[in-house]
Amino acid sequence: MRFIFKTDYDQDIRLAKHGGHVFWYGLLAVFLLAAPWWLDEYWLAQLTFVLIYSVVGLGLMLLAGFTGLFSIGHAAFLGVGAYTEAVLSGLGWPLPLSLAAAAGLSAAVGAVVGLPALRVKGIYLGIATLAFGFIVEEGLARWESVTGGNAGKHVGPMDLGGVVIDSEGGFYAVCLAVTVLCTLGVLNLLRSPTGRAFVAIRDSEISAQSMGIHLAYYKTLSFMISAALAGLGGALYAHKLQFISPDQFNVLQSIDLLLMVVIGGLGSIHGAFLGAMFLITMPQLISLGKEFLPDVVAQAPGLQAVVYGLVLIGFVLFEPLGLYGRWLKVRAWLQLFPFYRQGMFKRQKSFQKSDRLK
Repeated sequence: MRFIFKTDYDQDIRLAKHGGHVFWYGLLAVFLLAAPWWLDEYWLAQLTFVLIYSVVGLGLMLLAGFTGLFSIGHAAFLGVGAYTEAVLSGLGWPLPLSLAAAAGLSAAVGAVVGLPALRVKGIYLGIATLAFGFIVEEGLARWESVTGGNAGKHVGPMDLGGVVIDSEGGFYAVCLAVTVLCTLGVLNLLRSPTGRAFVAIRDSEISAQSMGIHLAYYKTLSFMISAALAGLGGALYAHKLQFISPDQFNVLQSIDLLLMVVIGGLGSIHGAFLGAMFLITMPQLISLGKEFLPDVVAQAPGLQAVVYGLVLIGFVLFEPLGLYGRWLKVRAWLQLFPFYRQGMFKRQKSFQKSDRLK
C-alpha cells in the first residue's frame, strides 16, 4: 500500500500525487491520442460521444457532486448551447467564438436558474429546475424563426479557420482538446478557494456561512459554471449529430445526465468520465442482452428504462459511491492483499460528505 509523506504545501495541490499517477495518466493520454489510427469509425464515434458527455458530466458533477445542488433540468443548458452553436455557425462565426458564445449564453441562463437555489434546496430545487427544463423545451419548439421548431435544425460541420472538419478523426481531436481543457479547468477550480467554498457549502451551509462564505454568490457561480460546461458540450453535440430538435433535450435527457453522475460516483472527477462511459455503453449492452431474452421481454417497450432503473436502485442500495467508489475499494483490496480484513468494506457512517471519497 502506498504512503505519501507530504513535506510542503505544493504537494497538497499537485495534480499528480505520485509517479503512479504520472505513468497511468500518461498511458491514457497515449491511448487517446492514438485512437484515430487504430480504432474503426464506429468505435471512434462512440469514444467521441463519451468525451462530449464527459464535458457535460463535469459541469453537473461540479454542481451536484461538489456543491450539493441537484438539477433535473440540465438538458435545457445542453439545448441552449446546441442551438446557440447551430445559429452562430450558420452565420459564419469562427469556431472559438461560437463555442465561447454558447458557453456564455448558457452561463447567463444558469445564473437566472440559480436564483431559486438561493431560497430552496433538495427536492424543491429539483422541482424548480425541472420546471425550467419544460419551459426551455417549449420555448425551443415555439421559436420557429430561430430554432426551426419541432421540424428541427440542421447543423453544418465545424469550420476552424477556414478548414472544414468533416472527418471523424478531426472532430474527435477537437472534442479531445476541449475535454482536456475543461478537465484541467475544473481540477484547478476545485483546489482554489472557490472550489473549497463549493465543498464547504455541500457539507454544511450553516458551517460555510459561519466561516464567511457568501452562499448566494457561490451557489449562483456554481450554476453558471455548470451551465457553461453543459452549453459547451451541447455545442459539440450539435456538430456531432448535425441535426437537433427540441425533443432531444427533454426531461428524459436530464434524468440520463443525473443518472450518469450518480452511477459514476458523486464528488469525484473520475465519476463524470465513468458515468459517461456507462451512459454510452449501456444501450449496446442491452441490445446484446436481448438475444438471450424471450421475444416477449426483448420486444417490450420501455425495456431500457426498466434496466436503467434497476441499475440505479442497485447502486443506491449497494454502492452509493458509484463506479469510482467501487474502484477505490477494489484498489484498496489489491494493495492490502493478502492482509485485508473480512469486514473492512462494510458501510460506515461518515460525518461529513468530504470523508466519503479519499
